[in-house]
Amino acid sequence: MVAPVKKYSAEFIGTFVLVLFGCGSAATAGGELGYLGIAFAFGLAIVAMAYVIGPISGCHINPAVSFVMLLSRKLSGRDFAGYVISQSAGAIVASMLLYAIVDSTGVRVVNLGQNGYGAGYGIGIPAGMAFLVEVVLTFVFIYVILGITSSTSHAQITGVVIGLTLVFVHILGIGLTGTSVNPARSLGPALLLGGQALSQLWVFLAAPLLGGLLAAIAFRRLNVEKAK
Repeated sequence: MVAPVKKYSAEFIGTFVLVLFGCGSAATAGGELGYLGIAFAFGLAIVAMAYVIGPISGCHINPAVSFVMLLSRKLSGRDFAGYVISQSAGAIVASMLLYAIVDSTGVRVVNLGQNGYGAGYGIGIPAGMAFLVEVVLTFVFIYVILGITSSTSHAQITGVVIGLTLVFVHILGIGLTGTSVNPARSLGPALLLGGQALSQLWVFLAAPLLGGLLAAIAFRRLNVEKAK
C-alpha cells in the first residue's frame, strides 16, 4: 500500500505539471500554437504524468476526478481531502511560477491561461451557457475515464486514451470557456490574476463537479456490468 504522503506528493507534482505546461502554453505561446497546440499541451501533460504517478496515486490531478472516485468508493474521505488540497496547491504553485516567468519580461501579466466567459473571452458565451458547456465537457471526459479504467486489460493504453480525450474536449472548449473540466486547473490562475477571472471562478468549480456526478450516474446505469 502506498503511503498517503507519497500519493499526495504525486498529485501535487502531476497537477503542477498540468497547469504549468497547459496554462503556460496558452499564456506564452497561444498565438503561435493555436487551439490545437494548446489542447495537445494539456493532453500530453496527462499522458506523461499517467505513466509516472499513475502507479502511485492513480493520476487524478483533478478534484472532479477525485470526487467521482469518492462517490465510487474507490477513494476514502481522508484521501479525497488530501488529494484536493495537494491538487490545489500544485495548481497554485504552478501559476505562481508562470506569473513570475511572464512578469520577468516587464510585461503586465494579464494571461495565465485562465478560464472565463462573456464579452472579450473566446466567442463571448454568457454565464449559463459556460456552465452548461463545462458540465458537458466534464461529463464526456470523466465518462471516458470511468470506462477506460474499469478493466485492467486497458492498463497499457489508459494514459494515452485519457490524454487524447482531454485534447479533444479542449479543441471544442478553448474558444468557449478555455476548457476547465478541472477545478484545480481553474483555481490557480484565477487566484493569481484576481478580477474577472476570480469573479467567474464559481462556474469552473461547480460545473466540473456536476459533470463528474452525472458521468458517474450514467456509467453506473449504462456500464454497470462492464464495471464489474
